[in-house]
Amino acid sequence: MIKKLIILSLLIFITACNPILNMNSNEIVQTPELDTEIVSPTQETILSETNITFYPSTDHALLEPKNGVYFGVYIDLGEDGIADFNKRLGYNAAIFVQFLPFPFDSQSLQYLDQFMQEVGELNAIALLTLEPRDGLKSVTPAVVDDLTTRLANFNQQGVPIIVRFAHEMNGSWYPWGQQPSLYIEKFQLIANALHQNTSLTAMVWAPNYGGGYPFSGGEYEVKSSDPDFQLLDTNGDNILNQEDDMYAPYYPGDVHVDWVGISIYHWGSKYPWGENEIPESLKFLEMLTGKYNGLNGDERSLPDFYNDFVIEHDKPMAITETAALYNTLEVGADELIIKSIWINQVFGPETFQQFPRIKMINWFDVIKNEAEIGGSHIDWSVTFKSEIRDAFFESLPIDILIFADDIILP
Repeated sequence: MIKKLIILSLLIFITACNPILNMNSNEIVQTPELDTEIVSPTQETILSETNITFYPSTDHALLEPKNGVYFGVYIDLGEDGIADFNKRLGYNAAIFVQFLPFPFDSQSLQYLDQFMQEVGELNAIALLTLEPRDGLKSVTPAVVDDLTTRLANFNQQGVPIIVRFAHEMNGSWYPWGQQPSLYIEKFQLIANALHQNTSLTAMVWAPNYGGGYPFSGGEYEVKSSDPDFQLLDTNGDNILNQEDDMYAPYYPGDVHVDWVGISIYHWGSKYPWGENEIPESLKFLEMLTGKYNGLNGDERSLPDFYNDFVIEHDKPMAITETAALYNTLEVGADELIIKSIWINQVFGPETFQQFPRIKMINWFDVIKNEAEIGGSHIDWSVTFKSEIRDAFFESLPIDILIFADDIILP
């Protein structure tokens, strides 16, 4: 009781200081034992006139909802279940995110079929993150033809799909990272095939938030001798840093991109990450617009992602991954406070007022050993512990969010 009173008092104080209060890889993820107390909110009709537009028009992109924002989630299906997550939250998520090696192997194909069946039974949307772990050259026309055939078949069964190919391509931690020429070539190859041969499959282009670019020290960091270095050196000073545009060189073009997205997390206050720290006021909004200047340094040289790609290119936006870091092996700020603040920044009314074309938000609801922090046990989740889950649910703008039961197929 004393702990809850202290937390409540702190949240009241932080709210007074923060006007917007209301958080990567495909590694092994661990799911904790659930609290015995699980209270599911009453499932009521959420949006009385939700109207989902699935086909391109002058006003809406493929799979873009006409009204509202898709609520999505990534869970580790090896440790968790779609039905289990929905039960914990009390609502059926509209989007389920999964990571798959690409090209597919026999195991991932079996996994894909099962995943699509479960998503389809819930009337939800599948967001497939395709990871070319053997490099971009492994994505051949034959591989793309096979992908197209499979996704077209799922579409015919009524399952809408959003493909996120080679995500966070501006990072230095994946085999497909920092290779803009080849990345764009392969993205366009996939987009052309899917646009021509499927009916309910859209493409989302989704880099990582650019703070810390070019993410020096990563295994796949571009070298000054690489052919693409000059493309990435957008200001022509022969140095790759945050003064360069870390998004535009990777953009595949409006014809090939249906949605734009971004991975944007609260990793803490200052690099190197790993400490349990409270998100700064307005951090989420400032990161989206290139206005962050705080404890992790001055990042105002970054582009305004929302303006440059959502407004200028007239695309709906997805927060393809988000969460707030809590290191279970460290002391520091309280988990409930850290996550409550980030939740309220991401889902607060100012987000939807300032960014009306954010049409999807996906929470990273897992606990995992995070390589970025030396394998530390990081809890990104919001649904396993009752007090965190209650705070999360109470902050969700239910009148704005779209859940699976709201999606209307053509």
